[in-house]
Order: sequence, then structure tokens, then C-alpha cells
Amino acid sequence: MDVVIIGGGLGGLCAALDLRQRGHAVTLVERQRYPFHRVCGEYISNEVLPYLRRLGLNLLALAPAQLTHFQLSSPAGRVLSVPLDLGGFGISRYQLDAFLCEAAVAAGVTVLQQTTAMSVEYDEAAREHTVTLAGGQVLTARVVLGAYGKRSSLDRQLQRPFFSQRSPYLGVKYHLRYPSMPRHLIALHNFADGYAGISAVEQDRYCFCYLTTRRNLKAHGSIPQMEAEVLARNPHLQHILAHAEFLYPQPEVINEISFAPKTCVENHVLLLGDAAGLITPLCGNGMAIAIHGAQLAATRTDAFLRGQLTRPALEAAYHHDWHQHFGPRLRVGRAVQQLFGQPLLSEAAVAGLRLWPGAVRALMRRTHGRGF
Repeated sequence: MDVVIIGGGLGGLCAALDLRQRGHAVTLVERQRYPFHRVCGEYISNEVLPYLRRLGLNLLALAPAQLTHFQLSSPAGRVLSVPLDLGGFGISRYQLDAFLCEAAVAAGVTVLQQTTAMSVEYDEAAREHTVTLAGGQVLTARVVLGAYGKRSSLDRQLQRPFFSQRSPYLGVKYHLRYPSMPRHLIALHNFADGYAGISAVEQDRYCFCYLTTRRNLKAHGSIPQMEAEVLARNPHLQHILAHAEFLYPQPEVINEISFAPKTCVENHVLLLGDAAGLITPLCGNGMAIAIHGAQLAATRTDAFLRGQLTRPALEAAYHHDWHQHFGPRLRVGRAVQQLFGQPLLSEAAVAGLRLWPGAVRALMRRTHGRGF
């Protein structure tokens, strides 16, 4: 087999489709079954559209929301608003991932759903990887791409340093109906020890997703209590919590979200998407980074499989590409995150940015890319 891809999120699915269209035999392993929900802000910058068109994907079939303006509020409710230079679109992962999976299968990718990769090893002599699946099945491949998300037992097996470091962050996501909000707007509302994003997705739905700390949750005992006593101090969030129709009774929740720097190559596995590095939700462009990472990984992997690159050259080239395109974005994201979460600092940051809207747009350009 040419390529095994571990993880069927945006990066894994786009890389699988890209490599299959280039003529390679690809197997993708996904531990869940499509469609399913993920904790995600569900906003994608328009920078990805040229690449998706080259893959033959017509996302208009999913009727995504078109997002053209951005709003930021302080914990007390002070607001600044700016247009999105490049713009973006909102689409649920429930719909988008299943759509990409169907496209990959139609192109000839073998997709193993409800299948977990337990370990991945590289044999220097044979120059191939061995991927062991739950149940004992073994796959061999010349290249393995790791697109398995923010945190996985594979990170422990690969002995990645960030895995042993506890992270204080957790993410919570709902879908809801909220006709009070314009569908062209993406809004980010700050509160003590966190911030919440809301934007339209397909049909008449909105994605409402927030990042906070385990300490915040522990202090209030439950998610509903924390929302009532902490998030609702921001009047914009109070209005959402009071007037929106929440479409499923329990939110999607993920713990141990780490923004620590990661490596994009481990034990000869090329990592992409959140497995390679996670941009802070405050900067809101992780989905585009995952898709662009797929393009970079597929291009270099294709060259390797065709004999145009050696293994060391493949890994060095991908490492260079990834850090050139995404390293600065993630560093800016980590720096900007320090301005928010603490009420007094958040109030000061929003007040200052209201007087300097050009700075907001400059920060957006530093955390977003160009069409590729």
C-alpha cells in the first residue's frame, strides 16, 4: 500500500482524496462512523476554496453560510466590529466530514470506519510503516500521515512531549437556532477565563462553541451552572443562553486542549491538522490550516512516492513547508490569547482595538493565509 492516513477529519480526508486523485493507493482509518459531531468552531476562511475546487468539491451543495463580518465583545459587552477581508463560510463538521468521506470513497480511497489505530512503527530496513489496528489487523504502507486530532493515545506511543503536560483548557459546543443574529456575522464574546464563538452554519442553525478552563468548571460544579454564573455576565452571551433554541440536550465536550508547540514529523510519520499544531480558537482558522496542511503533505508525499524525493528530503521539505505557512500563525495566536480571558485585560484590549481597527485587521491577516 502507498499511504495509510490515521484520522478522518478535514486534513485526513482532503489528503486522502488528493493522493488518490494523483493515482496512489490510500487507506484511511477513522475511529468513529460518519456523520458525527466534533467540538469545532465550524468556520472556514475562503483561502481554501481554490484547493477544494481543484479536488472537484462543490461545497455549495451543502448550502454553507457566507460569513463577511466579525464582531468581538469584552466581558462587560463592549463591542468592536470589522469586515472580514477574505471572508469565510460556516458549515457543520457533521455535514462536511461525511461529504468529504463520500467523495474520497467515490475516488477509490479505502475508508475503515469505527476502527482505531493502536500503534505505528517504522522499519528502517524495509523502509515501510506498520500500523496495528484494534483487533490485531496490520496495515503496511510506504507513508503514514497522522491526522488524528488534538490528542490521541498515539501521541503517547510516539512519546510526544506535550502529551505528558496537563492542559487546563476544555471546549464545549452546541448547535442552536438563534434568529436574533445576522447570518453573515461571526462573533467572539469574552468572559472570565474564556471566550465563546457563534456563527451560522447550514440550514437555519448556528454553531456555538466556547473555550474555558477546568478550574472555571470545577468552581461552579456543572456546565449549566458555569454558563449561568460566568458566561452570562457578558450581556451578549446572556441573550444567547436565554433566547436561543438549543438543538441537542447535551453539548459536545473535549478536555485537555493543548496549544503547546508540537512537531509535524514524528518517527517518520507526517502530522497534519490539530495533530501538528493547534491554533487558538480566538484566531479561528484551524479548519483552513488542516485543509492547507493536507495539500502540503499530499504534494510532498506524491513526490516521494514517484521517486523524486528521498525519505529524509520528504520529511525535511514537509517540516519546512509546515513551519513556513503555519508557524507564525500559531505563535501570533498564542500571543493574542494572552490578551483575553482575564476581565480587566480583556476590557482594555477591546477598548484599545476599538480605537485602532487597523490593528484588528492586521491580526486577522497574521492568522489567516491566502488562497492556495
